[in-house]
Amino acid sequence: MITAQIPEIKTLLSTPKNCVIVPHKNPDGDAMGSTLALYHYLKIYNHNAVVIAPNDYPDFLKWLPDNDSVLIFDTNQEACQAFIEDADLLFTLDFNAFHRAGDGLGNAMETSKGIKLMIDHHQQPDDYATYMYSDVSMSSTCEMVYNFIEMLGDLDKIDAEIATCLYVGIMTDTGSFRFPATTSRTHQVIGDLIEKGANNSEIHNNIYDTNSYSRLQLLGKAMQNLKVIPELKTAYITLSQDELDEYHFKKGDTEGFVNYALSLKGIVFAAIFIENKQEDIIKVSLRSKGDFSVNEFSRAHFNGGGHTNAAGGRSESDLKTTIDKFISILPQYKQQLSQ
Repeated sequence: MITAQIPEIKTLLSTPKNCVIVPHKNPDGDAMGSTLALYHYLKIYNHNAVVIAPNDYPDFLKWLPDNDSVLIFDTNQEACQAFIEDADLLFTLDFNAFHRAGDGLGNAMETSKGIKLMIDHHQQPDDYATYMYSDVSMSSTCEMVYNFIEMLGDLDKIDAEIATCLYVGIMTDTGSFRFPATTSRTHQVIGDLIEKGANNSEIHNNIYDTNSYSRLQLLGKAMQNLKVIPELKTAYITLSQDELDEYHFKKGDTEGFVNYALSLKGIVFAAIFIENKQEDIIKVSLRSKGDFSVNEFSRAHFNGGGHTNAAGGRSESDLKTTIDKFISILPQYKQQLSQ
């Protein structure tokens, strides 16, 4: 348990160290919020800290405090590898297997001699970290970072910048506090973050009220492509590369689209399939209500995983073949989907 290891971690952090903090590939609000929050916390103690993101992330996250300090591995591999080679401590946040950071960065971390610390709430973690704080019941990695700082006895060190970063991750990963993992403790944490300087209204506006005209047009196309299989309580959306190009797709534009399918009355399982010609894959995002595990579904069929009610995956087949596979698999789950 991480609590039993806290004295060792406090000793580690008692003198300045070279610290590298890494989120997963295609980082979201929880990934960037948790890494930047931890970055700000470590800087208070004069650690030489750097956040290395595997690849670029949506513009609606780039207002976060000290976002400009983040290094992108895809576009700056030499400098990033040097930081990883020199790292005394390597923090992996919001993922629990090296491959989730991409092959290049994953390999660099795996061979790093730095002491590894994991903070994550996804299922079935790999066993690579000396210090592992893994809890699938948590709403978000940001809530876990708050707990981690509390375990270290440093809640008084949380300033407005740390509070803002943590609020972003908790808000986005809980679907604005409506998903089942949102607990009374989550709300207590959020209340404290507001007390410490997180401006909840401004944060919400910065994340959600930044739609471009082309993104709303793309959403319209996604809704046109929405299909429903009522007897299996399933709905799915497709977006081809041509459709993405037509509406000038930018990273992050499809964030949340799958939730529109899940919001349909009577639907318990929703999916979106997005073609990515550059990577030659179909990106798959899955959502569910109740006990139907999209984590298990994704692991079994789409090379992915995540949480019980939210998971991701990928297909290396073309879009039509992927959809045909999805539809052919569904009858196997009819009983689970009907419960």
